[in-house]
Amino acid sequence: MNLRLSRRHILRFIGSAALLGLAPSITFARKNPLQKLILSSGEKIPAIGMGTWQTFNVGNDPQLRRQRTDVLKKFFEYGGGMVDCSPMYGSSAEMVGYALKQLGFPKTLFSAEKIWTWNGDATGQQVSEQAEAWSLERFDLIQVHNLTSWQDHLANLEAMKQAGKIRYIGITTSHGRRHRELEKILQTKDLDFVQLTYNLTHREAEQRLLPLARERGIAVIANRPYDGGSLIKPLQRHEKVPAWAADELNCRTWADYLLRFIVSHPSVTCAIPATTQVAHMQENMEAGRGPMPDASQRQRMINDIRSL
Repeated sequence: MNLRLSRRHILRFIGSAALLGLAPSITFARKNPLQKLILSSGEKIPAIGMGTWQTFNVGNDPQLRRQRTDVLKKFFEYGGGMVDCSPMYGSSAEMVGYALKQLGFPKTLFSAEKIWTWNGDATGQQVSEQAEAWSLERFDLIQVHNLTSWQDHLANLEAMKQAGKIRYIGITTSHGRRHRELEKILQTKDLDFVQLTYNLTHREAEQRLLPLARERGIAVIANRPYDGGSLIKPLQRHEKVPAWAADELNCRTWADYLLRFIVSHPSVTCAIPATTQVAHMQENMEAGRGPMPDASQRQRMINDIRSL
């Protein structure tokens, strides 16, 4: 796709697809992961990404470093793209950089970092520090973490984007906080990405933020897809997913079930589950390789979770 297409033309194309009854911004092939559009450019990225909060904060422990490298290796074996990190996450950036070196910097990497400082003049310095930790010359995406000094940082990031120092810019919230302020930012700022909490039991973003992001041509990253583990762990006490989901959607695990609900939403571009286990990473990535639920099946999923 021509990446110089205007956002208006891309949205017009998506609207035409919807009229034809197609799943907007979604492509699927059995041997390839689900891809979705970055609305501001038309570029596609895998819908299942990877978060690093807590899970990659391992310091210099050699055994943990090897184990996390194996987790990231499995991610890329499945065609993974977005890896999301933040200065808030302790040694996670250094861990990511270490693993990327071991893996030869896979070509599908979509590097997503954040700015997390109240010093609005330190934007460029923090980007440089995180790039050094990752051993990268340039990030694909820089986001302002949890709206921290967002006015100054967004202005600085816009200038860096114009200068070609970063490709995309965005802003984040988590735990369902500050949605009203975030809505005003989405209405007034020219963003490429917004990151927010969205999962099967936290769907507040469906009311205003997801429709607004789509209207404004802003890609959406869903964080806390398992609600920090408090959503998926109780479900795993049930031996199997609902039979209808296994039959109709080929859902094999609760990871399948929860992630497909998220990334099947027309406004969601990418979900970023985090894990410390290679087996769990494989489960996460399998969720991007099966049929996606339609609107009626999504409602059935909501009803299932309510009844458990």
